[in-house]
Amino acid sequence: MGNMGNFLLLATEYSEMAEGGFGLNLDILETNLINLLLLIGILFYFGRKVLTNILNERRSNIESVIQDAECRLKEAQTALAQVQEQLTQAQAEAKRITQVAEEKAQAAREGILARATLDVERLKETAAADLNAETERAISQLRQQVVAMALKKAEAQLQTGIADYAQQILIERSIAQLGA
Repeated sequence: MGNMGNFLLLATEYSEMAEGGFGLNLDILETNLINLLLLIGILFYFGRKVLTNILNERRSNIESVIQDAECRLKEAQTALAQVQEQLTQAQAEAKRITQVAEEKAQAAREGILARATLDVERLKETAAADLNAETERAISQLRQQVVAMALKKAEAQLQTGIADYAQQILIERSIAQLGA
């Protein structure tokens, strides 16, 4: 009401100054058609400029806010697309890493099984070789003991006076036993 109140105050002062001539009479019942049209014209002229300025300013503010919002929407959509692409890449990389890890684990397991099989075979061979070596040692020791016993027996019989012929037969038997 600030602008309207100032306008009415000016109109009243103007009316009092020009009492005899042309003036504005603000009493609606006493006004004539010209005064009313003049008042409407002045209000339309000044009000239209103010109203047009206010509406243009408001319109430009709204357009700027809309453009800003559209820019932010485009930026958000771009950022979303980038994040989704990165997520897809990360998922593909995780899948590839998992597959590689599974392949490596499978290869390691097969390698360990193959080495374990070879180790078991080597142990069997070593055990068989050790058993054969022990058997050979035992046989060799037994032969040595038999020879030593035969020699002792032969010496004992020689000392008791066995004939040469009997000694020869005894030695041949001992040698035959050793060969078998």
